[in-house]
Amino acid sequence: MIDVYKDKKVFITGHTGFKGSWLALWLTQLEAKVCGYALPPNTEPSIFNILGLEKIIDRHIEGDIRDFENLSIELNKFSPDIVFHMAAQPLVRISYKEPLETYQTNVLGTVNILEVVRRNGKVKALINVTTDKCYKNKEMNIAYKENDELGGYDPYSNSKACSELVTSSYRDSFFNNQDFGKKHNTLVATARAGNVIGGGDYSLDRLIPDFVKAVQKNQNIVLRNTQAIRPWQFVLEPLSGYMLLGSKLLSLETNYADAYNFGPEEESIVTVEEVIKKAISFWGKGGYEEDINEHPHEAKLLKLDISKAKKELKWYPVYNVNEAVKNTIEWYKAYYEGVNMADFSLNQISIYSNKQGLL
Repeated sequence: MIDVYKDKKVFITGHTGFKGSWLALWLTQLEAKVCGYALPPNTEPSIFNILGLEKIIDRHIEGDIRDFENLSIELNKFSPDIVFHMAAQPLVRISYKEPLETYQTNVLGTVNILEVVRRNGKVKALINVTTDKCYKNKEMNIAYKENDELGGYDPYSNSKACSELVTSSYRDSFFNNQDFGKKHNTLVATARAGNVIGGGDYSLDRLIPDFVKAVQKNQNIVLRNTQAIRPWQFVLEPLSGYMLLGSKLLSLETNYADAYNFGPEEESIVTVEEVIKKAISFWGKGGYEEDINEHPHEAKLLKLDISKAKKELKWYPVYNVNEAVKNTIEWYKAYYEGVNMADFSLNQISIYSNKQGLL
């Protein structure tokens, strides 16, 4: 299964971020040769530094995906087998404040990585990691499928829909599955994940990081939308999906060069308030209150249909929302107790891998 990554050269954009750091750590455990390309960590503390990833991975490059020339030089120098494109401006509220930067990073950055891979000609697979928010959300009690309309109300969501469209265009124009092995040798897919939680996320305006910061200050967390419903999942769930999808592409299976949703089962699509109550319970302290001030628009209901990943990839989520929150809180508590977090995180990966049947 994902043992295909042993000795493979993997290029990750955005490896200093939350999900990117977890992916880099997991791939090193699988004995892949990992090269990361990203801006320096933008939070303090940061999971990248907590895990000591600069010393663990094969190459760490500080670079901006908007810098086409530098990106091209570094990718060509490393000559990867597969690229996981995860670099992004990932926050809805920041996108309202910095729409230009959001579109430049999320859209032009995607064009840059696709074009560098196209010109390189030797990369076997590329996965563009986007988001469940790329769908045109009609705020209805339906789960979005991969062929549903793309869109996005806020600049972040819209930019990720644009990133999906750019990828689709490149796949049709330059990486067409029918031309594989004749005109090109690269398979391109996209991955759309739900609300991801896990240890080491210190991003602004995210539920669990805000809760952890509040607990450390003995304060209540202030919630903007207590009844907003999201598909909550532990960080290793979508990453296992990305790597499983990548393994299919590396095996030159052209029918997997497509878009896939990775999310939880129906019972784990719950409200913000329910998640915070679970976090308080697992930590053993904390509280919350509701912010009654007016805020920029954010979707109140979002669900993903994961039947395609189940049917075609044989991928299934194995943690419910209780397990997702429990594992997340355990990570943060261990960190503040001074535990070696690289070892702790690798242990979480091993336990998850065994449950998922990946080892």
